[in-house]
Amino acid sequence: MVSGRDIRLNRITKKGKMVCIPMDHGITNGPIKGLEHTSDLIYQCEDSGLTAVIINKGIIKSLPKTTSIGLITHLSASTSLSPYPNKKVLIGNVADAIRLGSDAVSVHINIGAKEEPEMLEILGMVSDECDEWNVPLLAMMYPRGENIKNPYDPEIVAHVTRIGAEAGADIVKSVYTGDLDSFRTVVKRCPVPIVIAGGPKSKTDADILEMCSNAMEAGARGVTFGRNIFQHDNPSSLVKALYEIVIDKKNYSEVMKNFGQRKRKK
Repeated sequence: MVSGRDIRLNRITKKGKMVCIPMDHGITNGPIKGLEHTSDLIYQCEDSGLTAVIINKGIIKSLPKTTSIGLITHLSASTSLSPYPNKKVLIGNVADAIRLGSDAVSVHINIGAKEEPEMLEILGMVSDECDEWNVPLLAMMYPRGENIKNPYDPEIVAHVTRIGAEAGADIVKSVYTGDLDSFRTVVKRCPVPIVIAGGPKSKTDADILEMCSNAMEAGARGVTFGRNIFQHDNPSSLVKALYEIVIDKKNYSEVMKNFGQRKRKK
């Protein structure tokens, strides 16, 4: 029997895989480059293979028209102006997200920060709400804070992703460890699907696509790339290339060659 959670998961993925742009940065960093007009980017990419976007509730309210892309409402926030930028607090709830037409919700948890206990409490509470409403939960689990010396340490990433799974997340988003073998071990030790974050803006398109390809080969279920997409000079073309790797399972070299040809024709 299909549940409401299954139906909603199907709306934010394709064939069980995810190509997602997180665009919740407006509260944290303000209207940074690429997110001056968030809705424009959504409509630009919705026919290029994008399966979902992560946005704050106010952006959903301001959309001028509906979209075919899955909507994930981000429920936690902090700002770069705060003396406690790592402390994420709740700014919404699951019922609000449902009323807005969302298909899923997400929260951001920084493991290793001194505010970790409060954020873990938020994770548990939102997980329970998601169970009550049959709504998928994407937990952004980051090794970030005073106790984290190397956020890409495979053992730390494995611990952080496992926390998200054990707290009840349906999908865990975290950092890529940097190499295929160590990330494969991380994936094997997490009982729910993992999608990777893009991190800081990459220097080249090849770096972005190779990271995506390696992560997928290691067992990731998709990508959630922010700046690497919305600050790209051709976001929809990059989304299409990521779709070919994630959903169509195409070879990195083939995708990179075709992507280069599309850019030259632009």
